[in-house]
Amino acid sequence: MSNKVKYVTDIDKSVLLNNFERRGWIAVGADEDWNFYWAGVLTAKNLFSVETGYRLNDDQIVCHFPNHYELTRKDLIVKNIKRYRKDLEKEGSPLAERDDTGRYIHLDFIPTTYILPADYNLFTEEFRRNPSSTWILKPTGKARGIGIYLVNKLSQLKKWSRDSKTNAFPQVAAKDMYVISRYIENPLLIGGKKFDLRLYILVTSFRPLKRTPIGWVSVASAR
Repeated sequence: MSNKVKYVTDIDKSVLLNNFERRGWIAVGADEDWNFYWAGVLTAKNLFSVETGYRLNDDQIVCHFPNHYELTRKDLIVKNIKRYRKDLEKEGSPLAERDDTGRYIHLDFIPTTYILPADYNLFTEEFRRNPSSTWILKPTGKARGIGIYLVNKLSQLKKWSRDSKTNAFPQVAAKDMYVISRYIENPLLIGGKKFDLRLYILVTSFRPLKRTPIGWVSVASAR
């Protein structure tokens, strides 16, 4: 790269623009020569699309990798984890070993999960096996706890119950899709409080693999 990095962004955020300017980077248009593109999800998808035919030069970097949303959207990561389990089972991998109850021994790192509305009928079958269980419903494309609900009655899902009678769900936008998982009643606690690990890995290259892990623990304010 030249001494003056030329950047493009379609996200008007001061935290980004101030950092770029502080580094002496030069703002240019998307149709000009650029070195760094801080792109939104849709823009990145178009950049990597087969239809566009766009190929990055050696001195060009985008803030996403192709198909990154396969790991960052809740419904897609569930799909990929299930597919990973099936592939290991086909290969006869010891990682796919199950116990006497049918639970994975080494791959049991997510609770039983379904995607709604597509898996509604499968979910109801599982729910009726243990009607006293509690489930947690989350929108696939939101964060920060927005739109999360606890479900312990099928009547709470009347919308999908009504549609499922015809087995003909309309085309559902990503924003209207949810994942529903069995609620963990006895989670691991720190000092009697719930917590989650916010782990992030900055991947600067896949070939060769170059990454920098960072993270912290987020602890609930009440027991």
